[in-house]
Amino acid sequence: MIRTICAGLLATTAATLAAAPAVAQSEVSPLPVSEGEEERSRADIIVVGEVDHTGALPGSASVVSEEDLARSRAFTVLEALRQVPGLFARDEEGVGIRPNIGVRGLTPIRSTKLLLLEDGIPFGYAPYGDNAAYFHPPLSRFERIEVLRGAAQIRFGPQTIGGVVNYITPDAPDRLSGRLSGTIGNWGYRELDAMVGGPALGGGMLGHATYRVSDGNRENQRLRIADFYTKGEWDLGAAGDIELRLSHTREDSQVTYSGLTRAEFAANPRGNVFTNDEFIIRRWSGVVAHGVDIGEWGTLRTNAYYHWFDRAWMRQSSNSGQRPNDASDPLCGGLANLQTTCGNEIRDRVYDTYGVETRLTIEHGGDWGATEIGARWHREEQRRQQINADTPTGRVPGTSVNAGLRENNRRFVTAFALFAQSDITLGSLTLQPGVRAEFIDFRRENLPISVIAAGRPTGALTAASEGRSSLDSVVPGMGATWRVTPDLTVYGGIHRGFAPPRVEDIITIGGGSVDLDAERSWNSELGVRGNLVSGLSFDATLFNLDFANQIIPASVAGGVGTTLTSAGKTRHRGAELALDFSSRDAGVTENGDLFARAALTWVAEAAFESTRIVTVPCFDGRATGAAVPVRGGSVSCGVPIDVRGNRLPYAPEWLYSAAIGYEQGWFTGQVEVQGQSALYADDANVTVVSPDGQRGRVGAWAVVNLTLNVAPENSPLSGFVAVKNLFDKLYVTDRARGILVGTPQLFQVGLSYRF
Repeated sequence: MIRTICAGLLATTAATLAAAPAVAQSEVSPLPVSEGEEERSRADIIVVGEVDHTGALPGSASVVSEEDLARSRAFTVLEALRQVPGLFARDEEGVGIRPNIGVRGLTPIRSTKLLLLEDGIPFGYAPYGDNAAYFHPPLSRFERIEVLRGAAQIRFGPQTIGGVVNYITPDAPDRLSGRLSGTIGNWGYRELDAMVGGPALGGGMLGHATYRVSDGNRENQRLRIADFYTKGEWDLGAAGDIELRLSHTREDSQVTYSGLTRAEFAANPRGNVFTNDEFIIRRWSGVVAHGVDIGEWGTLRTNAYYHWFDRAWMRQSSNSGQRPNDASDPLCGGLANLQTTCGNEIRDRVYDTYGVETRLTIEHGGDWGATEIGARWHREEQRRQQINADTPTGRVPGTSVNAGLRENNRRFVTAFALFAQSDITLGSLTLQPGVRAEFIDFRRENLPISVIAAGRPTGALTAASEGRSSLDSVVPGMGATWRVTPDLTVYGGIHRGFAPPRVEDIITIGGGSVDLDAERSWNSELGVRGNLVSGLSFDATLFNLDFANQIIPASVAGGVGTTLTSAGKTRHRGAELALDFSSRDAGVTENGDLFARAALTWVAEAAFESTRIVTVPCFDGRATGAAVPVRGGSVSCGVPIDVRGNRLPYAPEWLYSAAIGYEQGWFTGQVEVQGQSALYADDANVTVVSPDGQRGRVGAWAVVNLTLNVAPENSPLSGFVAVKNLFDKLYVTDRARGILVGTPQLFQVGLSYRF
């Protein structure tokens, strides 16, 4: 019944929006393309548009342009996204292939609070049932990055909590052209990157390939990634534009999942004893996109997509609290036997994700604006196993304590979404109402696993079970802009934040038990953007996120592993500021350009708003009731306490990024500073580091990056020199699975040949 009501409500709203008159068309219509995007294919989905045409968007939006990426020589996608206010991009393995991105004080762990898109299509392996980022395409594949944080994000989904990050691939060139680039650096860094394209097969083709090797940011790591991408574009005239995109990614890395204990960090902050750990990825992806004009009154865009993702992580430890010892496994006998009798865990995951989405843009007629109405059918299938082996490199179920087949299940999500959003312009005022409805079905099949008796596998298997659940949600939103002057725009909006729970959390191993509800919040913002003076632009935003129920990883609540927990009511409040300056645009210089940019985020409040009872463990010889230092005082360990009012884990109060540089002819140089204030790793806001390293304050840090780009005139050759973390600052980035450190000092030299 609720699905029928929701579908009827959405259809009625869409019809109303489509029929709504407007006095004049907005200067920049974000539905679906912005000014400056007319040359792109009719099949493309644009989230924000070009950097110079975000003025009329009814919400906070940012673009990291091709020029920004080139000037900074961003080493990872995290480094690039720190240029955007509101985003907290945290290092993990040192090369950004498993990004951790938070928004406005939301947890960054595995980028679960935002939606990652490539050319408008979700590229995550399970955006509904397991929205965790264990994969990221290479940054060199893209020409720019769009970031949307306002009410307009409900055009996408299912995640409408934090925001949308959309990576834009370049169009196929009109003539045969390309580039070949090579980069070398310390910490074992080597990269070969090639892109070529031009007319082919009656249309245009573009191909891209990257091979990257690095030792990351710790000892005993070797990260190896190969990525291949191709795009075909064909203009079929009245039949529309069609695009075919294919990609394949391989990763074969020696990398552990575990962080360091306090003692291990003190002995060697970049150490890693787990030399047998291995991570393997195989991913294939295909997208067919079609766009066609429907007479003079609209455009229909349809995308069909399929992603196959296979990841296996072989590891001897999942966190700093899991260390081989006699008590848990007599055959292991401690770290001294790590290379011989200590076993490992093989966590194998295979995902099939596919669907079809269509978007109809209806021009209201004349200069009245447009409405977008769309629908998506989406399917996810997961196959998950955990095999505990007896040896460091074993790949079959063992017979020692806790060995055997420990996880064996299949998880399914089928989702249907309807959405509509419109521009209604009344003189200098533009309204953008919208609504999204999600209808989601979950199913989990728990297959037999090993039976453990007297501490060992018996050879018997548990019985199979099955559970089902469903979830429906309506997500409304309203954005608005007021063009005060040609150089000043006030904007704002409010929308419902929504994120579905993971399959494993809504259906337990017993089948059918609902543990967690969906995340729901009301997100609002108010901002102003424009030009302060010629050549100096700004964008300032106030934001407020009120959660009825926020889900946070248990590991950041002082637990262990990857389970989630309900944090209850929470609130996030703060402000963002972006500045951009060009002396050339200001008319101060004619040939050269002194440029600068800055991004500042202030998360003034990120707090638990409802009663939350937790117990801080007693460590370092403390007895029950002894004091443990926390933010603003101390608490008694071993005694339940209420952390209402405490700051949420992994929510730094300040984030900042600033750069200044000079461009003159064939030379561009830039110096950049990126950093953040301190944060807390658990809900009790403990300030001292626990022995396992998972609790305690994470200190503030700042790093300086230098880049020098040279591109001689009329030469096909160009090059760069970059130094990341110039002063070799040692800083902690994460405690969720133990202590992890940030990127070390990196020296990189690159050379490119273009034709």
